[in-house]
Amino acid sequence: MDRRRFMAGTATATAGALAVFGSATPSSAREADEASGTGSADAGGDHVKGLTAITQVFGAGQKLVAVAVEYDRDIDGRTLSSSTFTVTDRTVTKVYTNRTADLTERSRDGRYVIVELSPDDTAAALWVTGQGGGTPPTGGGTGDSGGGVGAGGPKVGDTTPGGTIVAAKATLTQAGTVTTTRGRQYAATTTGLTTDAVKNLIVDDFQQFTFADPATGQTLKYNLFVPQHYNPRKSYPLVLFMHDASVVNVATEGPLVQGLGAVCWASPEDQARHEAFVLAPEYGAVVIDDDYEPSTLFDATANLVESVAGQYSIDRDRLYTTGQSMGAMMSLGLNIRYPDLFAAAFIVAGQWPEAQAVPLAQKNLWILVSADDTKAYPGEQAITEVIQEQGTKVSTALWDGQSTAAEFAADVRSMKAQRTPVNFAAFKTGTTVPTGSTTSAHMGTWQIAYTIPGIRDWIMRQSL
Repeated sequence: MDRRRFMAGTATATAGALAVFGSATPSSAREADEASGTGSADAGGDHVKGLTAITQVFGAGQKLVAVAVEYDRDIDGRTLSSSTFTVTDRTVTKVYTNRTADLTERSRDGRYVIVELSPDDTAAALWVTGQGGGTPPTGGGTGDSGGGVGAGGPKVGDTTPGGTIVAAKATLTQAGTVTTTRGRQYAATTTGLTTDAVKNLIVDDFQQFTFADPATGQTLKYNLFVPQHYNPRKSYPLVLFMHDASVVNVATEGPLVQGLGAVCWASPEDQARHEAFVLAPEYGAVVIDDDYEPSTLFDATANLVESVAGQYSIDRDRLYTTGQSMGAMMSLGLNIRYPDLFAAAFIVAGQWPEAQAVPLAQKNLWILVSADDTKAYPGEQAITEVIQEQGTKVSTALWDGQSTAAEFAADVRSMKAQRTPVNFAAFKTGTTVPTGSTTSAHMGTWQIAYTIPGIRDWIMRQSL
């Protein structure tokens, strides 16, 4: 199946809509009318060739953010407004034309009309969990406790998904007149048309594979981003992202749609600064809980990294790891068990027994956690105390989780200026959870953490 349609599910057009998409070629008389711009208006739906749902990943997960309507002729963008189209259960925020089914800042006349939708709509959410990702799935839970994956949360080996992926689909109606660049008017219609394709921004740039580990006997599904201009004669860094327990046993693409932890490194902006591979395994069961005795999927992950690094031109001195909650715990544990594997780690809302933390004093770490995360925050404090006792310098700071991008950039610069191998930043109590949200401070941490590019830039500059 085309990866661009992997979440389309059964979102096919109705019989009536299919008839519209298969409309006959205009008669010569209609062509003549359009050329002169004097023809009368006819039904807009008769000229729609197809609709594409466009999705984008945010800190809280993937959302349906636009519908691209393809017409049979170039459309005059100056004649459009936010009231020209309606989308069921959604808020239209912007309407413009483009030459392709893509979002753009600058409208260009073309056959595509882009209908942007508010990401704040309840119906926008495509990644749904019990904590802040939309309406909880029936019978589902959060898949993650408030401070980790233990203490009332799932245990090692648990295969119960804590979240679900909703099919990306929308029903659109052309409520106003659409005019071609030659003056032909396509009249409003009451017929609703359903999207028949899906375009997942950045997510579609990953490939899906399966790794059979002969050492552990485990099988790991994983997502891999290969730099667009990959050249085997060059050497590239690799980032390993490990998801939290809410993503356990969902679709292979789960780590890509649950939030920004994987896709942020593969964004065009990040790749322009740091071309890199991005590796995101999908775990079929919980790998580690608060007993800190991981399953064999733990070692299988290290073997997966080695396998991918052997298949491509990967710089073994620039392997990086990051993760949230369970994934953060795994990042810490892997750095302890395999001290020569990773050059740096971005630890988001995780913890590890301080009694085992001594090897972390030799690592490059950026730790980010919320001060009101009742398990991860004291856990990270205990680890950094051990690191400092070993003589390693640690920079610490308290940040406002509601800061602007510019304010976060200044915060990062301030920590970088101290030139320490370990940076420990905590969000102030109450600043990671939006007003009225049911998200916990624990989960709220990573919804913000991966929106801060300066931290990723610091990680990418580290080397063994």
